[in-house]
Amino acid sequence: MKNQLSLYWKCQLTGWSLAALYWGYIGITGGRFNIALGIFQFVTDVAVYSLITHLYRNFALRHHWTDLEINPLLKRLIPAVFVLGLVYVVVTLAKIFLFRLWFTVGPQQDFFPFIRLNGVTIFIAGVRLMSIWLLAYHLYHYAQREVKSTKEKARQEIITRDARLSNLSAQLNPHLLFNSLNTIKALVLDEPETARHAIDLLSDLLRTGLYTGDDVLISVKDELELVIYYLDLEKLRFEERLTYQLDLDDSLASVQVLRLSIQTLVENALKHGISTRKAGGLVRIKISKEGEFIRIMVQNPGCLDSRIPVTGVGLANLAERLQLKFNGKASLRLVNEPEAVVSAIVQIPIS
Repeated sequence: MKNQLSLYWKCQLTGWSLAALYWGYIGITGGRFNIALGIFQFVTDVAVYSLITHLYRNFALRHHWTDLEINPLLKRLIPAVFVLGLVYVVVTLAKIFLFRLWFTVGPQQDFFPFIRLNGVTIFIAGVRLMSIWLLAYHLYHYAQREVKSTKEKARQEIITRDARLSNLSAQLNPHLLFNSLNTIKALVLDEPETARHAIDLLSDLLRTGLYTGDDVLISVKDELELVIYYLDLEKLRFEERLTYQLDLDDSLASVQVLRLSIQTLVENALKHGISTRKAGGLVRIKISKEGEFIRIMVQNPGCLDSRIPVTGVGLANLAERLQLKFNGKASLRLVNEPEAVVSAIVQIPIS
């Protein structure tokens, strides 16, 4: 494989080549111009001035100047510019002297009057060129450092967010299991046959998705399978007090939603709706599409008290998981509907 020039050397050679071409243009428009001498000057200009700035680069890297913040860096750059300007003057004057010595035919002009006449101008030009080079070099490194810092910060935020999301999800498995075991406990003495059936349902519940993995997202179809097992289990406890209805747009069956999101809404509906009413009622699950969002609505009988905030493992947990996973694009809200019905509505962007 052919070795390719680094970005640094591409910029070095391009920058000094443009400067040397500009000086060649000045020479051409100034009168007498020797093409061979002009080419030789171009090559030496690029080589010599690239060497000067490259030596500075090595010095800056050795002393970690590229890692400095703006204020301490400026304190070093100001004297560095003048030092490099002096080096530029010395090298440029030496180059001019040698070129005159090697290529001038006939009597030569006294060199010292030339230095007195042009030395300050060359020094100012050197300071200007070195200032441009130093600013470009250090601004590039500063920008690269900021980009790296931003990426690292974003990576740490993602790691922290994922850790919080995993912790929140981990809270829900034992929570659901304990609720299911309480249901079975309530049936063991009075209805042992029903309790055995409940244990079978709990086994299906565990097998279906409760401890099958740590995936944050799950398809609507798989999530609903878990929910149905849970509702059938709870129906053994509530008997005729609990009925449920599922309304699903089939095109949304494969859409990914938060694991245990629908389950959390259903659990909340039973806890704050069905269990608080002597007559029980209907739990309705409706999943539809609204624009670029999937809309999950779980309804239960009851009346929402807006003075009581959403707290605890259930809805508060779900709200935080939605915020973390979808960066504020998903939402959870509770709504009082007519005829004493409460709707818990989740909207999740469809990826």
